[in-house]
Amino acid sequence: MTSIHDYDYDLPRDLIAQHPLPNRADARLLVVDRRSGTWEVAHVRDLPALLQPGDRLVLNDTRVVPARLLGYRKQTRGRWEGLFLDSPEEGIWRVLSKTRGKLRPGESVVLQDRLAREGIELAMLAPLGEGIWAARPLASGSFLELLQRYGRVPLPPYIRDGKMLEEDVERYQTVYARHPGSVAAPTAGLHFTPAVLEEVRRRGIGVDYVTLHVGIGTFRPVATETLEEHKMHAEWGSVTAEVVERLRACRESGRRVVAVGTTVVRLLESAASSGGLRAWEGMTDLFIRPPYRFRVIDALLTNFHLPRSTLLVLVRTFGGDELIRRAYEYAIEQRFRFYSYGDAMLIL
Repeated sequence: MTSIHDYDYDLPRDLIAQHPLPNRADARLLVVDRRSGTWEVAHVRDLPALLQPGDRLVLNDTRVVPARLLGYRKQTRGRWEGLFLDSPEEGIWRVLSKTRGKLRPGESVVLQDRLAREGIELAMLAPLGEGIWAARPLASGSFLELLQRYGRVPLPPYIRDGKMLEEDVERYQTVYARHPGSVAAPTAGLHFTPAVLEEVRRRGIGVDYVTLHVGIGTFRPVATETLEEHKMHAEWGSVTAEVVERLRACRESGRRVVAVGTTVVRLLESAASSGGLRAWEGMTDLFIRPPYRFRVIDALLTNFHLPRSTLLVLVRTFGGDELIRRAYEYAIEQRFRFYSYGDAMLIL
């Protein structure tokens, strides 16, 4: 059994990035070499020169929806907060609900827009466990249309206590985001600019897109004492046959599959769970932890992650436990910026 306390570390609060850098690609990049056990400091803008022609960069093209909801309970006028999770059937939402007192089935919540103007009502139908409720919006329109009107950028709580600024509408989104469905950004991708992607392609490095909608598990640290006891929340993802064909050819030619973010790692490794990499679509609850053996990924670009998180466990499993532990110590010593709007690490 592996204790979650093995994945704890102390981080000064002032190293948690509260705002993105003016230029996305100016983020520092700690380049970690697993073979030599060493690292060097670069910037994300240097990434094209750090990769080799024939390598393939894999990006998650999910789009963050304005999933954070604010309002009040119609009966009591008590404050209510929610996080839209998904819409499993038309007209029904799954919402993470937070309020004082006990919310009862049949109550209504009045949603407020970004200017605190009253809007539509949400009928709270039934609790589903772990603070999640089934709810029905009492208005016409798709969930995307309603969230665009009444939702906010779902920043994690360590960024300004989740309070969005107008800059977050653009910056808490990758420049290549296409398919709406995430309640958190695939943050390694936040560093990319069109210019960096253009330079990547100019140097003969391939770019592929997969989709994994980041879910509620991103906001929840491991609460169990051991890794073996932790249950992952499932997330929907898709890998096309065309992408699979290109990644297979890449590896057969001796080049590297470079995952941008832990979401890409989990998705591609899920698609290869039965042996070889295959076209895949569905829900994955894959928890990558020691002694996992990677089937697809050769290199990883990722942010610096929270203590006791499944993301940190994945990164240390991929990069080597002691090496990544030391790299984190160095990053703290050198005052790298941490978490969603922070700096990045490239593990080769």
